[in-house]
Amino acid sequence: MSAPTDKGAVPALADCWNRIGVLGDQSCPLLRDVVHCRNCAVYAGAAQRNLQRPIGAGYREQWAELLRQPRQEADRADRAVLVFRIGQEWLALPAAMIDSVAPQAHGHRLPHRGGSGLLGVVNVGGTLHPLLSLGTLLGVDENAGSATAGRQVFARLLVVRWEEQAFALPVADLHGIVRYSARSLGAPAATMNKGLVRYLTGVLTEAGKHIGVLDAALVGHQMTRLLR
Repeated sequence: MSAPTDKGAVPALADCWNRIGVLGDQSCPLLRDVVHCRNCAVYAGAAQRNLQRPIGAGYREQWAELLRQPRQEADRADRAVLVFRIGQEWLALPAAMIDSVAPQAHGHRLPHRGGSGLLGVVNVGGTLHPLLSLGTLLGVDENAGSATAGRQVFARLLVVRWEEQAFALPVADLHGIVRYSARSLGAPAATMNKGLVRYLTGVLTEAGKHIGVLDAALVGHQMTRLLR
């Protein structure tokens, strides 16, 4: 609904500023002294009369109807995630969970540990971090999928932090930071990997990609369990 209008019988303003003033042919003799119509007493008087004009019939009722309408809240981009690819799945973790992004590096295997997603340890910036396979944890085939033709691939290590513990996660490709509204998340497709679906809070569509937004708490808990 648009704002109410005054429908009372109000005399038309003598808008000399539109005819002989700065918005007209500028022939008004007062312009030599006031330079601009906004400095003129005639202009100020017209503005005062306009504000004091009587309201029309139904004006209050129109405003009351307008103010009774429920407030429409615009979707705000109140979430930020880092989007990456594992296998053929585009996934996302909260940006606040990301410590750093590093080049891929080979990890060092740990004795008597393997097969559960713990690949070993890796040196990132002079610090050793547990190297985990997020694909194994989520049940995603890391060998599936390929780069989009004509697009450079950014295989990286994501260093993420959960409850003061940092983890290094190899990813096949990196899209970057995406901001979105929590209300814009959709439900996972029925054809999506059921093992993966349990780790998702929803699906985000961005730049033609269907991105699974991971449940940070659930993923963080499962990563911590791998170290026990």
